[in-house]
Amino acid sequence: MSVDATIVRKIASLARIAASEEEVAALVPELNNILGWVEQLGEVDTDGIEPMTAVIPNTLRLREDKITDGDIRDKVLANAPQAEHGFFTVPKVIE
Repeated sequence: MSVDATIVRKIASLARIAASEEEVAALVPELNNILGWVEQLGEVDTDGIEPMTAVIPNTLRLREDKITDGDIRDKVLANAPQAEHGFFTVPKVIE
């Protein structure tokens, strides 16, 4: 596929980008180079290769689920500027 000035103007219009004629002329070879690079990637044989999410193997470091000593509501609410009936009280934001 090849990009010409008409296509660059159409893309700029769709993206709501103002582009002068000089900018359009400069973008034509740049976009053609990008499309050439994408076509080169399409020529690479990827049969039998699994998709990757990263170039290095990553594994999540999971922690063991432990039951902690809960039931400290009063201690937590002691830090609140306002508390009522065992809950944080915040100013009303919707009328």
